[in-house]
Amino acid sequence: MADNALGTFLRQRREAVTPGQVGLPPGGRRRTPGLRRAEVATLAGVSVDYLTRLEQGRDHHPSAQVLAALADTLQLSDDERALLMRLGTIASSGEMCPSVQPPDREVRPAVRLLLTSMEPTIAAVVDRHGDVLVRTEAWDRFFEGLGVLDDGTPNLVRYLFADQRARVAYPAWDVVADAVAGEVRTDNRPDDPGFREFLESLGPTGSELLGARLAAGPTVARRTRVERVVHPEAGELRLAYESMSVEETDQRLVVHLPHDEATARALDLVVLGGAGGLRAVTG
Repeated sequence: MADNALGTFLRQRREAVTPGQVGLPPGGRRRTPGLRRAEVATLAGVSVDYLTRLEQGRDHHPSAQVLAALADTLQLSDDERALLMRLGTIASSGEMCPSVQPPDREVRPAVRLLLTSMEPTIAAVVDRHGDVLVRTEAWDRFFEGLGVLDDGTPNLVRYLFADQRARVAYPAWDVVADAVAGEVRTDNRPDDPGFREFLESLGPTGSELLGARLAAGPTVARRTRVERVVHPEAGELRLAYESMSVEETDQRLVVHLPHDEATARALDLVVLGGAGGLRAVTG
């Protein structure tokens, strides 16, 4: 592995669980929040030494049974459990060692046709670095006002971390940045030369902002969320963000939908020129 993602994730989750959550007394003063290694080891049925080696990255061959026991002890969600199993597979198999293939940039005709049929939805297909490969006309009309199209190859990751205008466009910038960094880390391998080159392309500030979040450790990618966006023509909007995998590729279909009726009405002016037709996501 190029980094100790498995050990970092185990330690972070251990420190996030309180003794009370697993039926243990507080146990007096603790040097760190959450559970002690000895407590987790006992509950999971492994030795303290083995858990220490896993957390410190000195053991890269955890069995599925051990990972399942740790997931139960740490009360992981389904998504967190899946991430733990993936990190364990990478650590055990040496998945990080083989050469990395470049991002898939060829979008299948059927996917292109699907995107065309989604007008006037703000939608695009992106690669694992965030480069926009194909997009709807509505995507262009919306993001042009934010300055995203000023880049030769539009890329919302680059815009978010390397363009100062993003701080105005996203009032809750830190929240959005954390979510996007989680997706980027999940979709990319740290030993990928192409990914390192992409990080460098963000410039000193952008690469530092994203790099610090990537270094914080693996997290479950939030593929669905609500984002606040301030648009120069439509004002402040609330957009439902959905990111879905394009099968048999490393691409994703990313869609922005109005989250409420006020946003639908305001967005209609930008996307359809006031013709109507945009509907808010409910529920």
